[in-house]
Amino acid sequence: MALAKTRLPTEARQLEIVHAVLALAAQGSPDAITTQAIAQQMSLTQGAVFRHFPTREAIWLAVVDWVEQNLGDALAAAVAEARDPVEGLGRLFEAHVAFIAAHPSAPRLIFNELQKPAAHPVKQRVCGLLDRYRRRVAELLAQAKAQALVDPALDEAAAATLFVGTVQGLVVQTLLAGDPQTLQPAARRLWPLYLRGIGVHQP
Repeated sequence: MALAKTRLPTEARQLEIVHAVLALAAQGSPDAITTQAIAQQMSLTQGAVFRHFPTREAIWLAVVDWVEQNLGDALAAAVAEARDPVEGLGRLFEAHVAFIAAHPSAPRLIFNELQKPAAHPVKQRVCGLLDRYRRRVAELLAQAKAQALVDPALDEAAAATLFVGTVQGLVVQTLLAGDPQTLQPAARRLWPLYLRGIGVHQP
């Protein structure tokens, strides 16, 4: 029997449900997470979960929104402290890696949803998140190019794709290793290689 819990406002309970999904995704396959499992994680009834989200899909959309909002806030704060676009790229990279290290279940959920059919609403939301992220990187690269801080012939779109691919590759290696602690040391080794690839002169 589920334990009695204090009734929270809808927004607070929805956030609890999102956190429960992230916790469950850290333990196993995101596809195996049911609303019953979420309810058990929170010591609620399944009906209580559905009072705050009408469907499982609505929960997953809220999880993706949470990831985008919190990752976006971390990235914006990091870039705001940069002295120039190249430093901004470095801070963006570090902040993204730190976010993944702190929330290792987030990329597992993202990668899982990318396997869904193109018309799936959650996959569409994830693709939108990735597209906005890629555009943010491309804008920094364009600023760096305009300030002659990178190769003048740099293809910003390709360099942005490489940036995103570098982060994704690090995530895959971390998932294979099963140890989030390997992520940041690996990222520090890769970042100078990326800078050389886009034509940044390093001391």
